Amino acid sequence: MNKQLENIGAGRPKGSPNKATAAVREAIAVFAEGNAHKLQEWLDDIAMGVGGNKPDPAKAADLYLRAIEYHIPKLARTEMTGKDGGALEFAGMSDNELDSKIKDALLALNGKV
Repeated sequence: MNKQLENIGAGRPKGSPNKATAAVREAIAVFAEGNAHKLQEWLDDIAMGVGGNKPDPAKAADLYLRAIEYHIPKLARTEMTGKDGGALEFAGMSDNELDSKIKDALLALNGKV
C-alpha cells in the first residue's frame, strides 16, 4: 500500500500545539503563577522610578495592559453588512422588525440573545 495513504490521519490533530510549544506554554504559565504576586511591586517600581531609574508611570501602565492581554483575550472585530455586502438599512422598519434584527445580530455574535 502507498505510504502516504497509510499515514492519513496520523499525527497530532489540527490546531493542537506540538510538544515543544506545549512545553513552553506550560513553563510560561508556571513562571506567571509563581510571580503574579510580585507584579504589583514591579509595576510600582517602574512607575515611581525605584533604583535610580527615571519614574515612568506610562511604561508601567503599558506593561500592565500588555500583561492582562494574556488573561483577558482581545475581542475580535465583527463587521455586519446588509444585502450583497452593502450598508445595513433600518429606515422604515417597525420596532418589532428592529428588535428581530438586534436579536439576530446578538445571536450571530454570541450564540445567545
